[in-house]
Amino acid sequence: MAVTVSAAFDGGNIAVTRAERADDIVLTIPRDHMSEFAQWFYFRLSGVRGAACIIRLVGLEASAYPGGWPDYRAVVSYDRSDWCRADTAYDKAADGGTLTIRLTPEEDSVWIAYFAPYSMERHNDLVARIGSAPGVTSEVIGKTLDGQDMDLLTIGDGPVNLWFIARQHPGETMAEWWMEGALERLIDPADPVARALRAKATLRIVPNMNPDGSRRGHLRTNAVGVNLNREWATPSLERSPEVFSVLARMDRDKPDFVLDVHGDEAIPNNFIAGFEGIPSITPAMTDRLAAFIAILDRISPDFQTVDGYEIPAPGKANLTVATNALAERFGCLSMTLEMPFKDANVAPDAVYGWSPARSKALGRDCLAAALEVLPQLR
Repeated sequence: MAVTVSAAFDGGNIAVTRAERADDIVLTIPRDHMSEFAQWFYFRLSGVRGAACIIRLVGLEASAYPGGWPDYRAVVSYDRSDWCRADTAYDKAADGGTLTIRLTPEEDSVWIAYFAPYSMERHNDLVARIGSAPGVTSEVIGKTLDGQDMDLLTIGDGPVNLWFIARQHPGETMAEWWMEGALERLIDPADPVARALRAKATLRIVPNMNPDGSRRGHLRTNAVGVNLNREWATPSLERSPEVFSVLARMDRDKPDFVLDVHGDEAIPNNFIAGFEGIPSITPAMTDRLAAFIAILDRISPDFQTVDGYEIPAPGKANLTVATNALAERFGCLSMTLEMPFKDANVAPDAVYGWSPARSKALGRDCLAAALEVLPQLR
């Protein structure tokens, strides 16, 4: 049976240099269309049952985040449902940086990815399932450049406006797994946190900010190579209709709280990045930020407060980034949640690393933290 490598499916991304033998497969990661970002990979390897496979992804020192490869392990699956970690090693000196994946598949085909994929088909299933639940409104608030829908789900009827957005960077698929966990909790009629949130707040949720990049197999950009998380100062229908449509709705339904859900390539832990460097920051705003972080740290053993990004100097925040732009524009509690591509070192999992299941659990925990901080938001 011939060895084949393919990525011609929703979210797939790989280029084949050599794949005649299972023990000598050499691949490269194509850049996002019209951009320099290259990091996301997702491909199917076929004709390899029982073969000792050696797969080399080369040239990775020129990838978007070379610091993401040391101590990283690729994910593999036979059924595209259960994704576990593979034997993976990185050598920055070999062929411009080489990630070597070794496995002996038990089936004819195996799927291999940077993180457990979240396809647009699964996204559409999620929107259909959650949107048909009692008390949920599902709207299309705009179109992408490829003509896909920008979905907004609204849940609850309380006076506090909570916004949750995810996957501005489409390769950060853990963000939509997080959304799935949060949304499933919110529609559970027996869940006390969900019931309280729906009574006290109105939750507006964009499960996927970047449908085009998701379907195209991009790491970080939309259909024309634009990083959406640098568009929040002056979004346009020509470059970033995704941000344009969401910000227009935020201007109508002004947020008291925004959580923007992401993944980080290099840092092996979950953490919150805040808005500390914005010009209009106040002590009350920083108190709310500190309160949410402390609550989430108490609730979730998978969260921590040691690892994270450097805090910008006063007045030096990048106001094109969603968290900073929205805190400055609305004076709200605005945060970025980052999850790891690697593992959460505070509670490592040798088989799965950071995973869809753990992302979903953190989504549920973040809702509980939001409920606790709610009295401070107005």
